Amino acid sequence: MLESIRHLLHSIYDVEGIIRTGGPLLVCLIVFVETGFFVGFFLPGDSLLVAAGVFSAAGVIPLRWILVPAMLCAIVGDQIGYWIGRAAGSALYRREDSFFFRKRHLHRAHAFYETYGGKTVILARFIPIIRTFCPPVAGAAQMPYHRYLIYDIFGGTFWVGSMILGGYFLGRSVPHISQRIHYVIVVIIFLSLLPIIISVLRARRSASSSSSVASPGDR
Repeated sequence: MLESIRHLLHSIYDVEGIIRTGGPLLVCLIVFVETGFFVGFFLPGDSLLVAAGVFSAAGVIPLRWILVPAMLCAIVGDQIGYWIGRAAGSALYRREDSFFFRKRHLHRAHAFYETYGGKTVILARFIPIIRTFCPPVAGAAQMPYHRYLIYDIFGGTFWVGSMILGGYFLGRSVPHISQRIHYVIVVIIFLSLLPIIISVLRARRSASSSSSVASPGDR
């Protein structure tokens, strides 16, 4: 069982294998699932899109076959997430944890939404996990759909475009970078997780400061 799970995770995060064997269709499918369904929170969205750009520059897949289709899948996937949240409403927050759903991720996305408002729809695109849970949070919060749609179209286009084109121009600028794609993936994963790490450190610092202020009064 553990060996099967290990093999599955290896296959999911083998972005080069995904691109070479599945091509644009599999890349677009992963983007769609990551943005549209709770099960997608662990999928390699950023690294996959950057790698797709790098391999596009290397001639593995034509840029026109991946750029616009991936943008459309990212936008349509978010629409599904929004309407799931809109239909479920507050019941979403009472849902029990499962293998495909973690309530803490939902609360984290909700806190992000409360902090940044409508801009969250755009900003969340660049933060793993948050981008999966932001659409249902926006739906559950009854964000007007026309407003959500405008933010989402811009966010989806900007996210996919910056990732793929960034990888493409990196591939064109650095010779044979596609042969060292694992280094690129490590950097992308680190940069993707950096906002979450900073957020966690700030929360801990804030909690520590609050407890320090409260302790003299307790005595």
